[in-house]
Amino acid sequence: MVVIAWIAEGTWPACVDAASTHAPEGADIVLLHVTGHAAEAAAHGAYAGLFGRGHPERDPGTRLRELAAESARQLRQAATERLGRPSTWLERTGRIEREVIAVAEGADLLVVARDGDRAHPGPRSLSPATRFVVDHAPGPVLLVWPKTPPDVTSIPPAPYGPARRTDR
Repeated sequence: MVVIAWIAEGTWPACVDAASTHAPEGADIVLLHVTGHAAEAAAHGAYAGLFGRGHPERDPGTRLRELAAESARQLRQAATERLGRPSTWLERTGRIEREVIAVAEGADLLVVARDGDRAHPGPRSLSPATRFVVDHAPGPVLLVWPKTPPDVTSIPPAPYGPARRTDR
C-alpha cells in the first residue's frame, strides 16, 4: 500500500497524523512537499523589469528560492520526526495542484488537509489548489481538518427553508 501525505505549511501535522493513523504497518508512506514557482518568478520578473539585469546577486527571486529550500528542509525534518516511522520524502517544484495529482497517480491513498476557511465546513474550507486536487485525484482522498473541525451547527440553513412533505 502506498500512502501519499501532502505536506504543506500550516496543515502538515494533520496530514502526517492521518497518514500515521490510516496507513497499515508496512505501508509505503510518501511525504510530498511541493514548492510553487509563482512567487519566485514574480519577484524575479519585477526585479528584471524595474531594476535591470546588472546585478544578479540582488535578484529577490534567488533569495526566495533559497528561503523555500530552507523551509522545505525544516518541514522534512519536522514531518519525519512526527511520523516516527520509515517514510520517503519527495520534493517537487511547479504548479502545486498539478504536481500533487501527478505524484498521486497509482497511490492507494492521498491525505490532504483543508487549508481555507477553518471556521466553517464547505467549499471555502479548501483553497483553489486543494479543491483542484480533491476534484481531480486519480484515487481515494482522505480530507482532514488541520485542527478541530467546526461544530455542525455552523452549517448554514437549507436555501429554501424547512423541507416540506409532498405526499399529502
